[in-house]
Amino acid sequence: MRSSRLEAFSDGVLAIVITVMVLGLAVPKGETFTALWHTTGLGLLTYLLSFIYIGIYWNNHHHLFQLHPQVGGGVLWANLHLLFWLSLYPFTTAWLTETRVALVPTVIYGVNLLGAAIAYSILQAVIIRRPGGQRLREALGRDVKGWISPFLYVLGIGLAFVVPWLGLVPYIAVAVLWLIPDRRIERYIQAHPNDEE
Repeated sequence: MRSSRLEAFSDGVLAIVITVMVLGLAVPKGETFTALWHTTGLGLLTYLLSFIYIGIYWNNHHHLFQLHPQVGGGVLWANLHLLFWLSLYPFTTAWLTETRVALVPTVIYGVNLLGAAIAYSILQAVIIRRPGGQRLREALGRDVKGWISPFLYVLGIGLAFVVPWLGLVPYIAVAVLWLIPDRRIERYIQAHPNDEE
């Protein structure tokens, strides 16, 4: 089966996730920048971080299925697993904001980020095991960023127990690490234009 339906469904879910997150932002009680900052400032920052994460997953998800356009049942379930974790972003982002970066919400936000990273790795692994999956393995190579990210999430979770705000530093570092689009798959497709599934 072609991946177009899976991609369309995933795109729709991610669009809803972003919409729910932005609707969760508090409207300022006044008309000044001070009112904006005190009412919405932290919410805008946590929204921006989560928005960047959704954008990173959307971008990499697109490239993943550009290289491997055929899907089966295992890929569908692995993709739903990823969407489950991504759909929790509005909840964990709102909780982080409303508690002004308290310990437990910061830890849970990190667990949410870690869960999504693991789910994406599982999706990649399921695709690699399918016929034609060796192309993805070759394109990803050693996947250094893919291995560093979960380590940084665990570090952030640990640091949150010391100072919750400090726990955000590794979370932000991972977002910055992935902010520049991952071009490995694009380069692979350009280098192997005639390869077929």
